[in-house]
Amino acid sequence: MGSDDLHKKRKAQTLKQKQRKIGIRKAYDRVLIVCEGSETEPLYFKALREEYQLHTANIEICTPSGSDPMSIIKYAKERYVAAKNEGNPFERVYCVFDKDQHTNYDSAIKSLEYMQPKNIFFAITSVPCFEYWILLHFIYTTKPYIGTDKKSSADNVISELKQYIPNYEKNVKIFNLIKNNLSFAISNARRANEVAKKTSTDNPSTKIVDLVEYLINLLHQK
Repeated sequence: MGSDDLHKKRKAQTLKQKQRKIGIRKAYDRVLIVCEGSETEPLYFKALREEYQLHTANIEICTPSGSDPMSIIKYAKERYVAAKNEGNPFERVYCVFDKDQHTNYDSAIKSLEYMQPKNIFFAITSVPCFEYWILLHFIYTTKPYIGTDKKSSADNVISELKQYIPNYEKNVKIFNLIKNNLSFAISNARRANEVAKKTSTDNPSTKIVDLVEYLINLLHQK
């Protein structure tokens, strides 16, 4: 077989692989979720994906090497473009990150507002951190979390969370421990976000609820 024939054969095989990959996705939206944390957040969303039987070809969850908000956005944009070029585009891209002590948090939010194409990229933020969403599975609270010299605002949330999950650590597969309280958490998050909006503050607040409800409702697109 000549080099040209071999090249054509490999090209055809690559095309078939792409077609097979595209073919296994379900009829509902294809979604990219890019997480700041390397453990807690991706483990949570992977477990939620499994719980609601959402297809892995539709819901891609990943973590870039950089953990700051701008690194999250950069990776999300690159992955979006790559998937589009492969002929298997994402309908929505969610960038999941905390405010905590990130100095480029506000710049990241602004960057996503102007990201093209419109209505594809969304910021899923938690203030001060993702653990506030977990805490809402147990209590409703809107008290602000303020950092000190010894403990960050996120550390203070985690300390409070440990009253309900004493062995909580970042690598804990948290979803299955708290899923029975999900409706309570959704209600609490909605109330807390409304309070934050009325009082012109974001501490505390979480948009994780938006992504969770969106993923659950994907079932109705089947």
